Amino acid sequence: MNIQTLYEQDFYSWIQHHVALLKDSRFNEIDAANLIEELEGMAKKDERELISRLIILIAHLLKWQYQPDMQGNSWLSSIIEQRAQVSFLLEDVPSLRNKISDAMLRAYPKAREVAVKETGLSSFPRQCSYNENQLLDDNFYPDKTNS
Repeated sequence: MNIQTLYEQDFYSWIQHHVALLKDSRFNEIDAANLIEELEGMAKKDERELISRLIILIAHLLKWQYQPDMQGNSWLSSIIEQRAQVSFLLEDVPSLRNKISDAMLRAYPKAREVAVKETGLSSFPRQCSYNENQLLDDNFYPDKTNS
């Protein structure tokens, strides 16, 4: 089976083949184009996960802040879980710390949209009113006076 066919039909075997090539320093046999594409995709996957986690976290913080009478264990659990997952991701991929500000900017419109759909409220700010430290602070829970 040629390398392109292996890549298209059995990705796991293609990876294992490339691991062996790298271990044996057989660089001239590497499928460079597909390897570059996969490595770039891996980096983007981590960024997408960070944004996804921030969307959920911010949406729940907005709901927490703007619907104080509805605060409950479900929202609290979600906030705690998303903070833990973001923390874990940043520990696992420290270079993502440099991308948090951009990730927050990208996540906020979707987080606001989620909060609007889930609450029926439209009073959420157009710009994120939380900073990076607040988002990652296990003790930060906004109240209505923060708006």
